[in-house]
Amino acid sequence: MKSNALKLACELIARESVTPKDAGCLDIISERLKKCGFSIIRLPRNNVDNILAIRGDSGSCFAFAGHTDVVPAGNLMAWDTLPFEPTIKNGTLYGRGAADMKSSLAAMVVAVEKFTAAHPEKGGKIVFLLTSDEEGVATDGTVRLVEYLKEKNIKIDWCVVGEPSSAEELGDTIRVGRRGSLNGQLTVQGIQGHVAYPFKASNPIHNVMPALNELAEKTWDNGNDYYPATTFQISNINSGAGAENIIPGALTALFNFRFSNEQTSKKLQAAVHKVLDKAEIEYTIDWRLSGNPFLTPGGRLVDETVAAIKEELGQDTELSTGGGTSDGRFIAPLGIELVEVGPVNANIHKVNESVLVADIDRLCNLYYNILNRML
Repeated sequence: MKSNALKLACELIARESVTPKDAGCLDIISERLKKCGFSIIRLPRNNVDNILAIRGDSGSCFAFAGHTDVVPAGNLMAWDTLPFEPTIKNGTLYGRGAADMKSSLAAMVVAVEKFTAAHPEKGGKIVFLLTSDEEGVATDGTVRLVEYLKEKNIKIDWCVVGEPSSAEELGDTIRVGRRGSLNGQLTVQGIQGHVAYPFKASNPIHNVMPALNELAEKTWDNGNDYYPATTFQISNINSGAGAENIIPGALTALFNFRFSNEQTSKKLQAAVHKVLDKAEIEYTIDWRLSGNPFLTPGGRLVDETVAAIKEELGQDTELSTGGGTSDGRFIAPLGIELVEVGPVNANIHKVNESVLVADIDRLCNLYYNILNRML
């Protein structure tokens, strides 16, 4: 027999909520939260669905945060099961979003249902911050929710984000922060010409490669007790007219920094410009900051989460700032203690995305335990 959390996870996975579409997931969640006494505030923006759900009006405030959108399924022929038809085989639930992060959403909702039923008069506030714009450009989702919190002076003390944080086993890793992410699109101008007459042209590939190599080999910092060292990666280079006998007239390159709190985006930009200026080339860079690093180095939420994991799962947990970006980068700057706790992330965004069925109920019990400790 399916548990309530498993049933809800399957119901959400069946919705084809490819970013930024919600496909009715928030309607399902909202109706369940209303029955627990939550007020639902809809905050749509530019075809993105967002909700802020609030229960209680005084005392400390505990929030769950997450997203209903998923990445595209990709080649359907590569899947063993249809990605939006949740399928259970050998104790594993398959479907797009199973791990990232519809099982977490289901576990959160059912945990709160159990908590409010068991403690109907318990003080404190519980909040849900939910969006359908996390897997994409993330400009109209949690950003909008945070703006509303500021507008209405709604204070949150602690937040658990349901991102898939675990590495090998549920609870073995939680995120207490994330690195910053800075993107750059470099355009280098040259002079197009015939390869037989290089003195009549200026090859942007030749001109910029020493500088790019210097940036790639540079040690930016050594990290610290919480963060690994800052990294620089070139993700794409494009140049040429498609013929072997033409010196190209321009080059574009995409690159990214994942940076620790030893850096700032401004320091990184200045360092890149210094290297490129030294190369004496004609260039421009379009910069885009995806998010600054954030960190909850300690505090009550971290301590109680670690204790809850030990109690529920018998697991020692690692505090990590690894992985990509998350919507925690928008929430944590409000001064909120924030951790990310969720399923194993081994196959997120992959074909045949899955989660162990048993882990869904274990995660639900873990969320309940954390909530019970905090309020």
